[in-house]
Amino acid sequence: MSSTGIERAGHRDGLPDYGGGYSERGRFPDEKGVGEPYGEPLDGGFRSSLDSGDKGDHTHRKLKSRHIQLIGIGGTIGTALYVQIGRGLLAGGPASLFLAFTIWCTFILAVTLSMAEMVTYLPISSPFIRFAGRYVDEAFGFAAGWNFFVFEAALVPFEVVACNLIIHFWSDIVPAGGIIAIILVLYGIINVMAVQWYGETEFWAALGKFLLIVGLIIFTFIVMLGGNPLGDRFGFRYWYEPGAFTELYYSGSLGRFLGFLQCLIQASFTIAGPDYVAMAAGEAENPRKVMPRAFNAVFYRLTAFFVLGSLCVGILVPYNDEELTRAFKDGEPGASASPYVVAMNRLKISGLPHIVNAMVLTAAFSAGNSYVYCASRSLYGLALEGKAPAFFKKCTKKGVPVYCVIAVLLIGLLSFLQLSANTAVVLNWFVSLVTASQLINFSCMCTAYLGFYRALKAQGISRDTLPYKAWFQPYAAWYGLIGTFIMTFVGGYTVFLPLDGYWSIPDFLFSYTMVGIFPVLYLGWKFLKKTMIFKPEEVDLYRNKDEIDEYERTFVPTPAKNVFERVLDKLFG
Repeated sequence: MSSTGIERAGHRDGLPDYGGGYSERGRFPDEKGVGEPYGEPLDGGFRSSLDSGDKGDHTHRKLKSRHIQLIGIGGTIGTALYVQIGRGLLAGGPASLFLAFTIWCTFILAVTLSMAEMVTYLPISSPFIRFAGRYVDEAFGFAAGWNFFVFEAALVPFEVVACNLIIHFWSDIVPAGGIIAIILVLYGIINVMAVQWYGETEFWAALGKFLLIVGLIIFTFIVMLGGNPLGDRFGFRYWYEPGAFTELYYSGSLGRFLGFLQCLIQASFTIAGPDYVAMAAGEAENPRKVMPRAFNAVFYRLTAFFVLGSLCVGILVPYNDEELTRAFKDGEPGASASPYVVAMNRLKISGLPHIVNAMVLTAAFSAGNSYVYCASRSLYGLALEGKAPAFFKKCTKKGVPVYCVIAVLLIGLLSFLQLSANTAVVLNWFVSLVTASQLINFSCMCTAYLGFYRALKAQGISRDTLPYKAWFQPYAAWYGLIGTFIMTFVGGYTVFLPLDGYWSIPDFLFSYTMVGIFPVLYLGWKFLKKTMIFKPEEVDLYRNKDEIDEYERTFVPTPAKNVFERVLDKLFG
């Protein structure tokens, strides 16, 4: 991955200045090299009078570099990496799981490269949603935006249900309804405060997730070499016995292929993309400097967390483990279904399962918190573009789109469905719904980039002048588009198998509802508003750009309040 840095290159190849006259102190220099800042003082420091760099946008740029880096981790790591990943192991075996996660990471990297180039050029609120409408077609932006909102909003009840399930690992004394209500109230409190409070909450929660996955990787390395109460140096034993691949639904090569395919579907749900980094662009301090570093970190996050994580799971537990199979079949609570906890039980390690369960609870809560943030900002972006009711543009004095947050929390009430249905069944419904929406979302990101790429070329703007120039374009965007588009239709394939008991109306609806709704949204808005697909030379590449440039010229960093905060900014910024 490549970045040209934050080039203040002046007028080159038709692209306006990225902040000519910019000084390190964020002032316009006068003849003596001293200038006055443009903007207004705030309690927490200083902000440009333009706030997020969009005249209709009333959010505040209060997220520091360390917040952005950890939000990227916090949003991508939820219960799926620690618990749901075990379902993939049962379906395909360790080799299929590892290969599927590795291959899917290449698709997500392609999507990330595409988003990074667009977002660093124009770091506005809800960038992906608005780019789809600007670079392709207004109707495409409408459909993509509402799909993304459904995707993020549906993840909120998923993680709330997961939190409830995790808490019941210890005790059933607290009723499920009470736990759900408490979690939703906490999400509301965190997300209606100023954005820096959300940033701080997510920073510490995401740091815990990071430490947990690193700890589990180290744990795997130690115990596989014999560092366990049994003194069992098992290494890669389970790759040989019972084997690296397992058969699913059918015997022979077809069964092994379907096992791999199921692992690929699991990967497409587990591995999140650049959405969470991108959604924070409109509230990030100094975004053209901060965002490239955050996008570059995605590559290392994919490798460390998902590729190594899938390898560890296949090392620790055989695919035919009875405890793991029973945990998923019976919908056992909390980390009981985590391959890591199953491995600890196999190795007679006590105490650690409770620690892992506590950390997984933190991961689930943090992920849900991120989804409330992203869903509310996506709805806010739709309102700014006139694709959602205007009252959703209303912000508090702290820059929080409060009605958007309330709308997302109302959708979170769907988590009460588990009170009248099996928790595991409800989780699977949400998994199917959000997987399809996420894949459509990735396809839309790549399509938007291709429109952006063609517009740059048609309007004579060299990509060398951009704040970030991604590798392998436009081929990476085509690669990501083709892979994610195909997987959109593959995700619910099991309902079509000619086997008894696999056809299920709820499974079909949750797997393909958004596949059917997306074209309806697109065509409906297109006929209603008489929109046209933009020709490359017609695309407006400069809207909001002057405001962003001025924000950068007037930017003065918010100083750290104390030594501890300065250390955190240095370590994680």
